[in-house]
Amino acid sequence: MRQRMRRPQCRFDPLLLVNAAHPLPKVPWPDLTAVDECYPDVLLERRVAGLLGACIQAVGGQGQIVPVSGWRSQAEQQSIWDDCLIKSGETFTRKYVALPGCSEHQTGLAIDLGLAADEIDFIRPDFPEDGVCGAFRRRAADYGFVLRYPAGKEAVTGIAHEPWHFRYVGVPHAHLMAEMGLTLEEYVAWLRECHSQAPLRRRLGLYEFSMQYHSGTTQPVLPEYGYSQLSRDNCGGWIVTTWR
Repeated sequence: MRQRMRRPQCRFDPLLLVNAAHPLPKVPWPDLTAVDECYPDVLLERRVAGLLGACIQAVGGQGQIVPVSGWRSQAEQQSIWDDCLIKSGETFTRKYVALPGCSEHQTGLAIDLGLAADEIDFIRPDFPEDGVCGAFRRRAADYGFVLRYPAGKEAVTGIAHEPWHFRYVGVPHAHLMAEMGLTLEEYVAWLRECHSQAPLRRRLGLYEFSMQYHSGTTQPVLPEYGYSQLSRDNCGGWIVTTWR
């Protein structure tokens, strides 16, 4: 009889919601690496960095799309917050800078991108809608990235529209969020409401994906077959994504 084998599993919480209402939980620092050897101080989670580089390369953006800010420590986020308060005031700071401990940058899953220039604004880098930047936007979901703070969703996200800020959530989730026009806050709530009893199934390319929400603090049991990814949502639940 042929022996059944359990596929390897991957876990790094790509759907972790971090905002003012859901501060970053106490977790070990992610496995970080430089996004680009030309910008050794801009770091991302290792797998996410590879996918970002692949997306930039796919649209011919090397040398034109540059990483501005990736992972930040608590101390760095505090420094950015304090500096922005002094230079730009509280209203501006609260619009564009997350509170320390409540920033996606502290997960290693978020990146600010800019169009290459002699001078780049660290807080609000230029990332146009057209050209190579527009091409990146159109391909971002294919590599698991979403525009995290879209226009018209400020009341939901608590952050002003940031056309330069992208967040890794994973390929099937990125496509669904883009198609449905949902922010991460809305998407997690939708999964919890609509797909806690039965999984959502979706085919993308060669893969069949299954996504299901599980409430509670107990880690759900993962499927025996295929590849599985388990992510906390930071709202009291888990999201299991499988593909084969």
